[in-house]
Amino acid sequence: MDRQASWNPAPDSGIAIRWVEANGLTFEVAEAGEGRRLALCLHGFPELHYSWRHQMPVLAAQGYRVWAPNMRGYGGTDRPEGKQAYRLDNLAADVAALIDASGAEEVTLIAHDWGAIVAWYFAIRKVRPLKALVILNVPHPLCGRREMKHWRQLKKSWYIFFFQIPGLPERMLGRGGAAPIARIFRDSAVNKARFAQPEVEPYRAAAARPGALTAMLNYYRALLQVPDIRAIGDGRVDVPTLVLWGEQDVAISIEVLDGTEQYVPDLTVQRFPHASHWVQQDIPEEINAALVEWLGG
Repeated sequence: MDRQASWNPAPDSGIAIRWVEANGLTFEVAEAGEGRRLALCLHGFPELHYSWRHQMPVLAAQGYRVWAPNMRGYGGTDRPEGKQAYRLDNLAADVAALIDASGAEEVTLIAHDWGAIVAWYFAIRKVRPLKALVILNVPHPLCGRREMKHWRQLKKSWYIFFFQIPGLPERMLGRGGAAPIARIFRDSAVNKARFAQPEVEPYRAAAARPGALTAMLNYYRALLQVPDIRAIGDGRVDVPTLVLWGEQDVAISIEVLDGTEQYVPDLTVQRFPHASHWVQQDIPEEINAALVEWLGG
């Protein structure tokens, strides 16, 4: 497939793009910093490693080697075919293989949206040892399962069921060179100036690549049709966990945070009333400060 990078970081950003072989796939990985402490940043839908551009230099300055991969199906990373390829077991195996490829001695997993679904699963299943876990705007899976029984969340999750329809979501999201992908960010952000056309263009361009939208949507199809998420037992997370939450989230109700401490004994939650689901891009300075304070502590 095309090995063209989906983002070209500025030369003075301290971020470079590299290609990493892991779990039988080639991943497009944005990298900053160096050392044996890895901060592995997982993006969500319909994003890219680019969504961590504000955090990567800050984490590198804290002494981390930062890897932000384009997850399977996204950008220049390989796009295997079929829903089964995007089941949680495979996504967690990707994370494990990336950690192994990094050679890191210590791993902090930082994840948003779909990346956070994978990260919760990865931490609960203890696929690899973690030093710490940082989650942005996705609930613990058992809290999410509970809230899906309530209309307040079910009505916000309509798109998950729409995405199950073969072909139609691809046609709608792919119109005009995937122009609706750019609008998803602008329409639901709080600080819309941070989501002007130049800022969201990498997402649109990546989604317009052949086969990209089907791969991206297959995450949702596999989630419901190949429900690995059911295999999480009591859901306990045994590593220190920070949850950062933009309260103006159009897709996830704030009630999903209730009861998280039941499953995560070492839990810190920080809520941001003036931020959207795209919290690390909406208010990057505040998110960076929260990361530095918590990780340093």
